[in-house]
Amino acid sequence: MAVKKVAAKKATTRNLKSEIKNQKSKKWVYLFEQGNKDMRDLLGGKGAGLAEMTHANLPVPPGFTITTEVCNAYYTSGKKFPKGMWTQVLAALKVVEKQTGKKFGDAKNPLLVSVRSGSKFSMPGMMDTVLNLGLNSETLKGIAALTGNQRFAMDAYRRFISLFGRIVMGVEQKKFDAIFDGAKAKYHAKADTDLDANALSEIVAQFKELYKKEKGAEFPEDPYKQLELAIGAVFGSWMGKRAVDYRRINKIPDNLGTAVNVQTMVFGNAGDDSGTGVAFTRNPSTGENVLFGEYLANAQGEDVVAGIRTPMKIAELKEKNPKVYAEFSKIARRMEKHYREMQDLEFTVERGKLYMLQTRRGARNARATVRVAVEMVREGLITKEEAILRVEPNHVVQLLMPQFDDAAKADAAKQGNLLATGLNASPGAATGLAIFNPDTAEKLGKEGKSIILVRYETSPEDVHGMYASKGILTQHGGATSHAAVVARGAGLPCVAGCEGIHVDEEKKIFTVGGKTIKEGDSISIDGGSGEVFLGEIKMVLPDFDQDQELKTLLAWADEIRLKKSRKGIKNSPELGLQVWANGDYPRDARMAIKFGAQGIGLCRTEHMFFETDRLPIVQKMILSKTDAERQTYLDQLLPIQREDFYGIFEAMGELPVVIRTIDPPLHEFLPSHEQLLVEVTELRVRGNNPALLKEKEEMLKAVEGMREQNPMLGLRGCRLGITMPQITLMQTRAIIEAACQLKKRGVNVHPEIMIPLVGHVNELKHQRELADAEAKKVIAEQGVELEYKIGTMIEIPRGALTANEIAEYAQFFSFGTNDLTQTTMGISRDDAEGRFLLRYVETKILPANPFQELDRQGVGGLMRIAVEEGRQTNPKLKIGICGEHGGDPSSIEFCHRIGLNYVSCSPYRVPVARLAAAQAAVVKSK
Repeated sequence: MAVKKVAAKKATTRNLKSEIKNQKSKKWVYLFEQGNKDMRDLLGGKGAGLAEMTHANLPVPPGFTITTEVCNAYYTSGKKFPKGMWTQVLAALKVVEKQTGKKFGDAKNPLLVSVRSGSKFSMPGMMDTVLNLGLNSETLKGIAALTGNQRFAMDAYRRFISLFGRIVMGVEQKKFDAIFDGAKAKYHAKADTDLDANALSEIVAQFKELYKKEKGAEFPEDPYKQLELAIGAVFGSWMGKRAVDYRRINKIPDNLGTAVNVQTMVFGNAGDDSGTGVAFTRNPSTGENVLFGEYLANAQGEDVVAGIRTPMKIAELKEKNPKVYAEFSKIARRMEKHYREMQDLEFTVERGKLYMLQTRRGARNARATVRVAVEMVREGLITKEEAILRVEPNHVVQLLMPQFDDAAKADAAKQGNLLATGLNASPGAATGLAIFNPDTAEKLGKEGKSIILVRYETSPEDVHGMYASKGILTQHGGATSHAAVVARGAGLPCVAGCEGIHVDEEKKIFTVGGKTIKEGDSISIDGGSGEVFLGEIKMVLPDFDQDQELKTLLAWADEIRLKKSRKGIKNSPELGLQVWANGDYPRDARMAIKFGAQGIGLCRTEHMFFETDRLPIVQKMILSKTDAERQTYLDQLLPIQREDFYGIFEAMGELPVVIRTIDPPLHEFLPSHEQLLVEVTELRVRGNNPALLKEKEEMLKAVEGMREQNPMLGLRGCRLGITMPQITLMQTRAIIEAACQLKKRGVNVHPEIMIPLVGHVNELKHQRELADAEAKKVIAEQGVELEYKIGTMIEIPRGALTANEIAEYAQFFSFGTNDLTQTTMGISRDDAEGRFLLRYVETKILPANPFQELDRQGVGGLMRIAVEEGRQTNPKLKIGICGEHGGDPSSIEFCHRIGLNYVSCSPYRVPVARLAAAQAAVVKSK
């Protein structure tokens, strides 16, 4: 019988499709039966999902999708529908009428519809939805008569008036809420469902009066006019502030547009045997393979997501209605298997019958993302390549972020600072100032302050403040509420439904247990446990060694990265793009090994000089008046430097270590000019310490003698080594002696000496000859065989443009992209970021901060030239990058594309770089 019904339904649809197909204009409207999951660009995620579920013969209420192309046309034509669209909408509506046996606007058997947005990428709550459209004074009677339930009809009508009034016509929601809350108080109703038909009838009348007062006209009775206005409003919400903010944050292009889905209404508010729910096929916080979600009886549409009432867990539906739960559970597993992806499902139960309203990729946090990817590989649903592409580099960052120290939490609880416990809606830990307004949160967040946004419940209008905060706390709402969904997607800790606190947003306070927390007070939230604390809680780093799922994923990333060929990249290395780390101390090297680094790509020797035990020696070396005096102090620094390098070589074992000779101007090791000037002036005024005054005056004279108008382009790097060759000799000897000592112990170390700031081949020629001679001398003294390399840092444009000449004397290149960006773009990073650079990014003069994401056309163009010309001279030339861009996923992809051997980044960015490098290899191979 069921098969016959399906066949009949398909036949009816085929016969009726001609009403749309015969339209000569461009196709703007698709019935659900005409789409599929691969049409996300045109139908949006929601429309494509509804189409796919319809094809799978799931219980989907009939409807149609107006394409994203209409949205773009709507804006380009001055917010007018494109020619032919409305005719196609009416034709599609006729098909839906025949599919349902109802008629739009009919007084006896009315068809009611929902009008919902749906872009290609999920934007939860960021655009508008109108439910129960088609209700008016006459169709209201029809609904009441058909259902025999006057209360249900009035409830649907009051919802429609407030939704339409707010979303379509711009009447403030709080004005509707004031009327509704007043009625609840009048009738002593604790919940919405306690209001009877008479009370709801009064509310409807007051809603209409409010509408007339606000808009100067009666509430529209014509269903077709309602539909036309609602479609326009949903398209209009694409450029609403919250949607635009969300897209900016998530880098979603404006030109994608949203589709509009018009679908037959089903009613979860039809009684206790009805309800609405949202569920995920796996736990979006932990990734556990168990159905996770919430269900709200006798409720409609957005009630669960909006957090208007606290719902029951989806597992409780199994007890309340085992038949519906079993059917839904079966569909959920089927959808996950079909899409080979965790799904986010919306459904409604109307008088015991299940209807599916949405399936889309389930948003989840970093922990769940990694676990789901790893487990789906083990379950045979996806490949290892697919798994690493599903985890974003930022997810790895989030997993390595600090968490609360358990002992500190316990102490805080003992001291009475555990304020309350709510739902653990999104894991992670955060401490910040309690702020009750999203605009204030955004402002303070931009100032660099740590914020915890506290709300009674969040709404889509809060999204800009949510993303500016470190964490979110709400008094109301469930695990699938707006706050929880957005927080999980953004990787923010969230405690939702914390009913133990009482939030007063107007007074900017919340109270709990006799305590009052005011705006600006420091609080801490643990999104993993749901706990809320007064004050700050000590943070600790997570234990990477215990994170087996992340380690498994990264091991797969390494495996895939090495397997993938580098086709199409001239003279590229065979081993794929390796991931090295920047490290100046043995502790950095040990951390790099722990996180999976394959070498040290930058050891900055100047950082060692700033240590308190050696800075006085460095200063005396700088102030020396003769070479002999300078050599005395360099001899004192030699054993200290040798010990530094020995520790790093020992930690890295047989992995390569690139050590950069001293780079910054020498005056950076001396006291500041301003500070010395003040001290000298004060000593002269007091006149009580002539010896100290003489010492300070000599230091001031030395500093003034070394001051430069533009020290970044002054006496530094290789220029320093050329003018003071003893420094290069001392550092070379320290490096090679340390390596030889370990070689004698049987460790096959690989030291690489990097000469910075080379812009002319003769600079490198001079320094290499100097370093080579000293290295060979030391090796002969030590009586061991040792391989070493000498190369250079490419960090000024001339170095890149003359790479063919420089490569004659370099065994490796390493791009210092921090300085290369400054010298290429003519921007001083320290000055620009605080004055104009961020504004450049906000106003789209620049696509991104070039010090965070590599400028591919300018800086990247120079890098490409250096790679190609350098390898023309020396085909075996090893090339890497050691600026901050070495840990940026986009920059890593570019480095892979142009054929670099390695990227080097902070030890804590190594896991991120490992994943990004593998993703680049997979994408390139495809």
